[in-house]
Amino acid sequence: MSAAGPVRSRIAGTGSYLPAKVLTNRDLESMVDTTDEWIVSRTGIRERRIAADGEFTSDLALAASRQALAAAGLRPGDIDLIVLATSTPDMVFPSSACLLQKKLGIRHGAAFDVQAVCTGFIYALATADQYIRSGMFRRALVVGAEVFSRILDWKDRGTCVLFGDGAGAVVLEAAGEAGVLSAHLHADGAYADILSTPGHVCGGKVLGDPTLKMDGGAVFKLAVRVLEECAHETLSANGLAVPDVDWFVAHQANVRIISHTARKLGIPPEKCVVTVDRHANTSAASIPLALDVAARDGRIRPGHLVLLEGVGGGFTWGSVLVRW
Repeated sequence: MSAAGPVRSRIAGTGSYLPAKVLTNRDLESMVDTTDEWIVSRTGIRERRIAADGEFTSDLALAASRQALAAAGLRPGDIDLIVLATSTPDMVFPSSACLLQKKLGIRHGAAFDVQAVCTGFIYALATADQYIRSGMFRRALVVGAEVFSRILDWKDRGTCVLFGDGAGAVVLEAAGEAGVLSAHLHADGAYADILSTPGHVCGGKVLGDPTLKMDGGAVFKLAVRVLEECAHETLSANGLAVPDVDWFVAHQANVRIISHTARKLGIPPEKCVVTVDRHANTSAASIPLALDVAARDGRIRPGHLVLLEGVGGGFTWGSVLVRW
C-alpha cells in the first residue's frame, strides 16, 4: 500500500454457510396450503435451509467466517474488527459479533452487531469500510447471518415459503488500490409497518406477535423503486454508467424483484447473480452468500465492477460499489 495514496478497503476473501437441513417446496406442500409451482413462479425459490436445534446465528457466522479467512489467507488473529449484520441474534446481549469473536479465539479489537434487516450486510460493509478508511482498523470481518426460520409463522403461506437460514462473510482489508469505491445508505421509517416482527420481550414474557409480518405487494413496489434509484445514485457518484457494471448482486429476496430492477436499469440477466432458488431469502446473509458463490465459481474476476444492493425492513436500502 502506497504511503502517499489514500487508504481504501478491498475484499480479500469471501465465505458462506448453509445449514444441513433442506426444506423443499414439496415439503412445504404438506405443511401449508401452497404448491411448488406457485412458489417457483412467484419467487424463484425451490428450497431453503433450516438451522438445526442448538445451531445459532453465531454458529452459522463462524462457518462462513472461517471460509472467508481461508480465502484471504489470514488467521483469526489478523482481524481487528468484526461487524455482524443480523436481525436474529443469539440473545439480547452480548452481541452475536462478540460471540463470534469468542468462537474465533480473537481477544482484541472491536466487535458489534448491525441491525438493518435485509440491508444489514450493506450497512455493515459500509461501516467497516469507513473504519478502515479512517485508519482506526486494518482488517475487518464483515458478516451477514440469520436464522429467520425461528421468527416465521409456519401457518402463514404468504411469508413462511419465502425465508431461510444462512450466513455469508467477507474479509475487508486496507489497500492502496480501489476496492470499495463508495457506499450509499438510506432509510425511511415511515414504511416500518409493511415489513416487521412486532413482538418484544418484557418482564420475561413475549408481548405482541413475535413472527414476521409483511405486505408483499407494498414491499415489492417500494423495493424495485428504491433499488433502481440507488443504483443510479451510486453510478453517478463515481462517474460511471450502467454498461460499466460487470455484475449486479442484489438482495436475494425474490427473483422477480431482481429481474424487475435489472430490467428497469437495463442490466441484462446474464450480469445478475441469482442464488435465491437454493436458499430463499436469508435476509442480511443473502448478498454475501450470492457474492461468495460468484467469486468461487470464477464469474467475478479481478478488475470487475460489482454493484451490491440491498433493501429491507425499516425501511432500509443501500448499495456498495466494488472494484474487484
